[in-house]
Amino acid sequence: MNPDEDHHPVDREYPDTIMRVLDANANRAAEGLRTLEETARFVLNAHALTSRLKTLRHDLATAIQLLPRMQLLRARDTAGDVGTNATTQSEHQRSNVRHIVSAGTGRTQQALRCLEEYGKIVDAEMAKRVEQIRYRCYDVFAELEQVCVLGGDRLSRLQRARVYALIDGGEDETAMVQRIGLLADAGVDIIQLRDRSLDDRTLFERAVAGTAVTGRLGVLWIINDRADIAAASNADGVHVGQEELPVGQVRRIVGSQSIVGLSTHDIHQVREAFASTADYIGCGPVFPGITKQFERFPGCDFLCEVSREISSRADHSETRPAFAIGGIGASNIDQVVRAGFGRVAMSGAIAGADSAEVAREVRTKLETVPIDNPADMVIA
Repeated sequence: MNPDEDHHPVDREYPDTIMRVLDANANRAAEGLRTLEETARFVLNAHALTSRLKTLRHDLATAIQLLPRMQLLRARDTAGDVGTNATTQSEHQRSNVRHIVSAGTGRTQQALRCLEEYGKIVDAEMAKRVEQIRYRCYDVFAELEQVCVLGGDRLSRLQRARVYALIDGGEDETAMVQRIGLLADAGVDIIQLRDRSLDDRTLFERAVAGTAVTGRLGVLWIINDRADIAAASNADGVHVGQEELPVGQVRRIVGSQSIVGLSTHDIHQVREAFASTADYIGCGPVFPGITKQFERFPGCDFLCEVSREISSRADHSETRPAFAIGGIGASNIDQVVRAGFGRVAMSGAIAGADSAEVAREVRTKLETVPIDNPADMVIA
């Protein structure tokens, strides 16, 4: 479609002043959305928000195509724009990511409003589309700023994590809390509550207790399968399998600030996970375990496939932290390391009295494998 021909007869000319306002604010809004998208993508590793911001940017570009492009270009006069020299000191200062996001959201919202108002003179349909984009931006921008405060810390800790422990609810709340403390002291970065024997009320109470203690200890707290329990208990996230709710639906329950993990059992599922908004993947089962039974074990060959898949992607922002899982412990951790994995999840191996010793030994081995950590971020 040629927007000039279909929407604007060639003999219809609009004042250059109007065209300059539209051109400047179209560029400003697009630049603002791109800045926010790159922040969500590369800095925060917030995959759900990255997808939504990308959609907003594309929808804006489509709306702008309804304007007479050649008139916009003819009216452009950067050298004669008095606003290019009208700057303030604060425009040249950004001390952290939150400041970048705050400036980007404010600039984009203002630009969209200008596009909407001046667009009504030229193309009512374009102005209507921009209005809807502006409304959608309010929610996305609010979530992005919240992720900078809360989710950004969660995601940066996830990127640094190596040892992930799966535990049950224990004999009682006190026993579970004590176990969390021992594992945290041993260097465990993430703890998941997985216990299908508990009724919903007890599971929720354990989840709330876990949220409180892991928050004090600086450990990420994940709930297995139950997005509702994770959201209600304010846990750091939820982990789902291939047979549970799809990741997109889980996101609707827990929100963009929460971590969502996904189990994968073959390379096809890994690629699908990378295309989703999952924040990390579990890869396995590698070996037979004692806490969960499987008919098939992809084994270390699968881990090697995943390692090659991640290494082959030049754009590592499209990959996720990958944790090997399934029967892993001190006796076989060397095989996992040789497969290129520097992160593991354990359950049976850390169920005994020597759980802290096992966790420390495994962590020491894992630290020989480099993992791609994001650059240090100043978010607060």
